[in-house]
Amino acid sequence: MASTQPKLVVVAEEEEEAFQPVSPATEYVNSSVLSLSILGVFESEIPIDDFPAVTALRNKFLPINIRFSSILVKGHNGAQQWKRVKIELEDHIKVPIFPKGLSPDQYDEYLHEYLATIAMDRLPQSRPLWEFHMIMYPTSNAAGTIVFKLHHALGDGFSLMGALFSCLTRADDPSLPLTFPSSKSSTSQRGTRIFKNLYKKISGCWNTTYDFTWSVLRSTIVEDDLSAIRSGMPGVEFQPISISTVTFSLNRIRQVKSKVGGTVNDVITGVTFYGIQLYMQRMNQISRGKRLTSLVLLNTRMLNGYQNVQDMLTANSWGNHFTFLQVSIPSCSDVEKENPLAFVFRAKKMVRRKKNSMVVYLTGKLLQLMWKIRGREAASRYVHSTIKNSSTAISNLIGPVEKMAMEDHPIKNFYFSVAGVPQSLSLTMVSYIGNLTVAVTVEKGFIASQVLISCMKEAFEKIYEEACGKTEMEFS
Repeated sequence: MASTQPKLVVVAEEEEEAFQPVSPATEYVNSSVLSLSILGVFESEIPIDDFPAVTALRNKFLPINIRFSSILVKGHNGAQQWKRVKIELEDHIKVPIFPKGLSPDQYDEYLHEYLATIAMDRLPQSRPLWEFHMIMYPTSNAAGTIVFKLHHALGDGFSLMGALFSCLTRADDPSLPLTFPSSKSSTSQRGTRIFKNLYKKISGCWNTTYDFTWSVLRSTIVEDDLSAIRSGMPGVEFQPISISTVTFSLNRIRQVKSKVGGTVNDVITGVTFYGIQLYMQRMNQISRGKRLTSLVLLNTRMLNGYQNVQDMLTANSWGNHFTFLQVSIPSCSDVEKENPLAFVFRAKKMVRRKKNSMVVYLTGKLLQLMWKIRGREAASRYVHSTIKNSSTAISNLIGPVEKMAMEDHPIKNFYFSVAGVPQSLSLTMVSYIGNLTVAVTVEKGFIASQVLISCMKEAFEKIYEEACGKTEMEFS
């Protein structure tokens, strides 16, 4: 579908309703320094030729939040504001044309190229910051594919995926709500135990001081070493990318979790670290002595699972509420001689140690102070530098337990990816009806994505066998 210039007409509303302030975190991810977008990819079980896109967007998507029908403008004091406008939905709906009569495997290639292309294209600031793409060709995974592209300024993954979930229904019974596995964390209980004795108080203070100092250094002057997963190329966020996925059984992940006494996140982080080591060895690199860091993205709302969107708005929790932990990726001289479970135990230990310090809180306060004193560009440069100086980023979301449907089109699987990240490698994960799908976004031509995917599968297989014994693995 050919693009046309949108017709922007200001909605006739009271001034205070037509304009809304922009949060500092929104400005971090939408500046001349850093511009991030989220791709939500939904794989339909049936063809989507008859999908009622305009009706669905008008009746379900736009009413969710005023930001979906707003643009960013500068106010009288120079601060950014959301300005509500009337939009032409056709300007936001994209339907690509591929050659006819190809095989599903061939359409896989076209889909991957299309996703990489739209990921790199910046959303026009002259219209609301989202697009809706319909790929009406059967791939090896789906009869049709629906893609939402949403600028990170609209909200973080928690807000945006929650918004999209509210547009979907349960495939088995649309009258029932989607449910999500509990994400309740014992962090607060662990935090309480930290202060029950003097030793842990002192340890917590030391961890906070060390972690915060090291975090500031890593975000400013100390960079990770160049490696098989970090090219260090200036402007890497503008280089072509490739997006691939691998899906693991949540049941098998939980079996490993019960053996190691950790969490699902501990297991998948350990699998990621181990898979990276295997990949580096395949690329004839030894990680021993190299500085490798992963940014683990955290939601700071302290919410136990998803709420409906209206509750989120009422609780003032919509928007960008995220921070990051800088976690060192374990290194080794010969990955084949390492105990696979060691990577899970290391991930568990490092992440818990970081969470038990106050570095997350102090990092957020530092960014707010920087934003107030030096402005949004300086705060955005700090976030950009933090990401750029590390080797990879890991973020995860919790998806529904039941199969979803979008306008009576059952969703076989879905995943999300973040575009515009100044890294050669980023990993995003989401659970859905018993599986965990990992989207691997890489700098094209630098990282061999299929080799990395193969290493991730091998890492999980070896970790599972070490924890639970050898048995038939489940991958898709």
